[in-house]
Amino acid sequence: MDRNIRTVDDVLTLLDGLFARDADRWTADAAEWWDGFYADRDKPVPFFVAKPDENLVTYAERGLITPGRALDLGCGPGRNALHLASLGWEVDAIDLSPAAIAWAEDRAREAEAKVRFRCADAFALTDGDLAELGGPYDLIYDSGCFHHLSPHRRISYLAFLDRALAPGGHFALTCFAAGEAGKVGMGSEVPDAELYRQSRLHGGLAYTAESLRWIFSDDGLTEIELRRMRDEPAESSAFGEPFLWTALFRREAQSS
Repeated sequence: MDRNIRTVDDVLTLLDGLFARDADRWTADAAEWWDGFYADRDKPVPFFVAKPDENLVTYAERGLITPGRALDLGCGPGRNALHLASLGWEVDAIDLSPAAIAWAEDRAREAEAKVRFRCADAFALTDGDLAELGGPYDLIYDSGCFHHLSPHRRISYLAFLDRALAPGGHFALTCFAAGEAGKVGMGSEVPDAELYRQSRLHGGLAYTAESLRWIFSDDGLTEIELRRMRDEPAESSAFGEPFLWTALFRREAQSS
């Protein structure tokens, strides 16, 4: 007979197990699935292109963010990390998948870019790990990680932001957008409770603008911009798909 629930972490681990048949989990044992996903670098996946997100490009162009210490969370093949490095940021980038990190490192060598890549689970990083990496950060950028989290892991995500984002720093993300005016987006719109009944995340979760504001704006974060990603043509130097939200928040600076 097991009586193994004593802490919040014990509860989160138990809930992780409910999605054991689902590949889309933000846990260390998902690395093998993601390695398979990144194994074929020629696969026609939109975000495999070597282009930064168009919203990230505009943040810098408009002066909304200025170079400092940045963390690319769930960096994949490293396209946004390389862009930040080219702008003068000191960049760390982490991902669960060794295959993704290897690809990102190859791109960095080709571009002669200085980025520190690490294969890691962000939720398992200790304060010492963060200090070793270079945190806390002036910018945490997440392009497509958050929408693969199971609902209970939003708690872990917010706790990570609280530890890793510097006062006055910016947090930005892109994630699946829920359908508007009858047009369904690419992410699942199944309610949170039903996800647990089905033990599936359906390839990623869609969010409304209101749900993103509810999750993040009451955590010491002020919304700077929240909009759909612009649709970028193939010849563009930036990546853009309109089925994604882009959001930029700023953490309150500590009072003197």
